[in-house]
Parts: sequence; C-alpha cells; structure tokens
Amino acid sequence: MSSIELRIQTRPENINQLENYVQEVVTQVGMGSNKFADILISLTEAVNNAMIHGNKNCEEKNVLIRCKGQKTGIAFLVKDEGDGFNPSEVPNPTDENLLDCCGGRGVYIMTQLADRVKYMDNGTTVEMYFKK
Repeated sequence: MSSIELRIQTRPENINQLENYVQEVVTQVGMGSNKFADILISLTEAVNNAMIHGNKNCEEKNVLIRCKGQKTGIAFLVKDEGDGFNPSEVPNPTDENLLDCCGGRGVYIMTQLADRVKYMDNGTTVEMYFKK
C-alpha cells in the first residue's frame, strides 16, 4: 500500500476531516474495525496538539497526516510547521499533584491507545503505530 496523505489547514473545524480519512485508511489496509476508535482518538489528539501547540493556531500553517500500511499494522505520522517541543518535558497528567491541571492529556492518551509513539524532527512530527 502506498502512503495516504491528508493536509489540513490549521482551523479547528478541519479536524472533522479525520473521521473519513481514518475510515478510508482502515478499509484500504484491512485493519479490523476494533482499532478504529483508538486510531481516530489518537490522531485527533495529535492533530489538535499540532494546530494549537505546534502551529500556534496560525491559519496560514498546515498539519500533514500520512499513513503507511505495514504487514503487521499501520503507522501514522502527524507533522506540524512549528518549532517543536521536548516530549519528556510534558507533565504526566496522572500525577496526583497535576490532576486538576490541564496539559499533557493528549500526549498521555496517544501513548495509551497506540502500540508505539515516537517523536521526530525536534518534536514537530509524531509517529503512532497500531498493530493489526
């Protein structure tokens, strides 16, 4: 399978495009529907973070989503046009002292739902892998 790309402008309403994109990808790859929700939630969190934190809500910037089917699963890359970040500096939202604080929940959710999460390009790109 060749990679399937989606480029969306940094506008909150454009996140709606993810559902059809994930459905198309899951169908083409032959991934079971049991992973659909995990993939959609993870991608939504990654794209939301890319728009807000990476692209700083700048509508002139885009978020690139690319997937690549593999024999054992599927990998998604989400890339923003920002300066990047250090994922090890994101607070753990399950820490008892941070339960009332916002921040870090999206990164945490992605690590819980995906089988593997890796950051590249100084944090401007996240790769999430989901096993079949």
